[in-house]
Amino acid sequence: MTGIILCGGLSSRMGSDKGLLQTDAANWAIDAARKLQDLGIIVKASINNLQQRSYATGLPGVELITDNVALEARGPLLGLLSAHITMPAEDLFILACDMPLMKTFLLKELFALYQKQEADVFLFMNDNEAEPLCAIYTSAALQKIMILLREGKLTKFSMKFALDHLELATLPVLDEQKNTFVIAMLMPT
Repeated sequence: MTGIILCGGLSSRMGSDKGLLQTDAANWAIDAARKLQDLGIIVKASINNLQQRSYATGLPGVELITDNVALEARGPLLGLLSAHITMPAEDLFILACDMPLMKTFLLKELFALYQKQEADVFLFMNDNEAEPLCAIYTSAALQKIMILLREGKLTKFSMKFALDHLELATLPVLDEQKNTFVIAMLMPT
């Protein structure tokens, strides 16, 4: 298994690259990488082609995977599939860089579910809605998504649309955990 930090967004709403926003000790991307590294797995970062230079310095020691622009996909799905193409046999534990409140113990719970159950994707359900940006995608699941894409059956480039075609193993998000799944637009200073 390899951890993938999804950093490839355009950050148009934020005004600056969200993965490189500073925290007390580092930046959002480094914080996300550390949380996945706590699971004892190798971590890489998914970025878009314009971010190569800034992430080479802003996320030292983490291998960067740039979006494969030959794929007819967009958004987080493009980052996920680009990572899959570079490591087709690997299961991928993804975490969006703009979930700075995510707790390591939740990642460990998801990893434990992956280790004891069979499914295509392992993720949290938040009020009956899938949380696809903090999830484990098996290589078999990613291959299924690639086939859907090649056959023109992936009619939406939505992570949740892709999940509709896969077998899921889920954990509930408890009320006191809901804030950890909030995608940050702006963090208060």
